[in-house]
Amino acid sequence: MTFAENAKLVDLTPYPRPPQMDAAEREEACSALLRFLLRERGLIAAFTTDYGRKRALVREYMNRRAPSPVPRDILALQDSLFWTENAERDVVDADALPADRYGIALWQGDITRLRADAVVNAANKSLLGCFLAGHNCIDNIIHSRAGMQLRSDCQRIVSAQGREEECGEAKITRAYNLPAKYVIHTVGPMVGREVTEEHRAQLRSCYISCLNLAEEAGLGSIAFCCISTGVFNFPADEAAGIATGAVVNWKLRHRSDLKVVFNTFLDRDTEVYRSILGMM
Repeated sequence: MTFAENAKLVDLTPYPRPPQMDAAEREEACSALLRFLLRERGLIAAFTTDYGRKRALVREYMNRRAPSPVPRDILALQDSLFWTENAERDVVDADALPADRYGIALWQGDITRLRADAVVNAANKSLLGCFLAGHNCIDNIIHSRAGMQLRSDCQRIVSAQGREEECGEAKITRAYNLPAKYVIHTVGPMVGREVTEEHRAQLRSCYISCLNLAEEAGLGSIAFCCISTGVFNFPADEAAGIATGAVVNWKLRHRSDLKVVFNTFLDRDTEVYRSILGMM
């Protein structure tokens, strides 16, 4: 699927930022979201529990929810609640991060806090996000903080192409309630007992496909997570070497001003990237 085909399937115009909520409005919005999510599953929407538990239940039912239309009033409540939460999560501007001579920056933290043109999601082949309630993989966290629209956009893409997403490809959607403008979804290789040349080629393709897509979309910055190094079991050291090599070679070939952020979460991954980038 080309970028033009991708752009015809999902709206890529900037998503409007809703008004932020105070504490009482959050409580009301959270309760309304939970009632909606319970009722559409045929469950009785009667509950007495604290805000924290209700908010956790909203995420869990969202995670399990199949992509389907959501009433406008419910989306409006979701968007204001999620944007309020995300805006208060110490947003970091990718443009302000110091970069090397290749335009590459390294930043450790939660990728959903980054204000970049695009953040990269390490997706699964369904492209629909993680359905495990409350799971803390990056796929689940991105979908949980972006909003229910993200899964619906991904469903339109998968339905149109008539197959699951292949390893090494990339698709773009709006990021909805994240500080970023877009999410670029890519499926990395899943490693078994040992890393093969096919796994290496697939991982390299993830980075190249995301960079190509970002360039076609006219983006100025992209933040990569550590693709395939979590539950997909790609060794972190080797994955970082492939990632940095792919990005530097792409930058040299394209002479692009696209800013690239390598986003890490674990200390050991940060040290690996810092060591590799320091030798370039």
